[in-house]
Amino acid sequence: MLTFSLQSGSNGNCIYVEAGETRLLFDAGITGKQAQARMAVHKRELHGIDALIISHDHADHIRCCGVFHRKFNIPVWMTSVTQTATRCDLGKLERVNYFTSGQTLAIKDVLVHTLRTPHDGADGVAFVVEHGGKRLGILTDLGHPFNGLRELIPTLDAVYLESNYDPHMLRNGPYAWYLQERIRGKGGHLSNQESAELLRSAGRRLQWAALAHLSAENNTPALAMETHRQVVGRMLPLMLASRERCSDMMTL
Repeated sequence: MLTFSLQSGSNGNCIYVEAGETRLLFDAGITGKQAQARMAVHKRELHGIDALIISHDHADHIRCCGVFHRKFNIPVWMTSVTQTATRCDLGKLERVNYFTSGQTLAIKDVLVHTLRTPHDGADGVAFVVEHGGKRLGILTDLGHPFNGLRELIPTLDAVYLESNYDPHMLRNGPYAWYLQERIRGKGGHLSNQESAELLRSAGRRLQWAALAHLSAENNTPALAMETHRQVVGRMLPLMLASRERCSDMMTL
């Protein structure tokens, strides 16, 4: 299995996964032009993608879903609740495959397990992509470390894991109090420490973790990495999913 992040953060999210002959995109929060340029870095194209799978209704995950669908002829998968709840103008969607959160999707020879999250989207899901005995977690916009999440991590071979904010930066930063409460609340995001604690008990199966969905105002890449190294140590390879550019191609 091959994968890279095209972009990760509140300014837009999109992840590419290639498993055998199957090619998938998760979320469409960046423009078609941005996506084309970042796919080209790894000699990949948007034409021929087998499915665009949407995690939830927030704009940074869904805003360009319609463009990806119409311009590049990509079939869309989402929950009906997500489509109804989005405030983005998606335009006409001719091929939408609806699923229920918690359902396992079979797309060619790949299984995509969907996991309902307590994030404050209308019907948010995280994903585990399974192919050839390998399992990749795409775990962002999680709300909080909910029941079952800690047990899930050791079953994965690799993971994109949300590491959104540093509590000190959030508390002393520019955000209004109500927004701070939302971010650290049950429907918000995982902090660096919460993410690191999940990875500490990952076990030997996990080959790498990519820290994702970092806040621009309440975190820094260096701080996220430092917090994880303090908790996890140096044995587990850690990468960063950037807010501005695509990541390296990663394998599992």
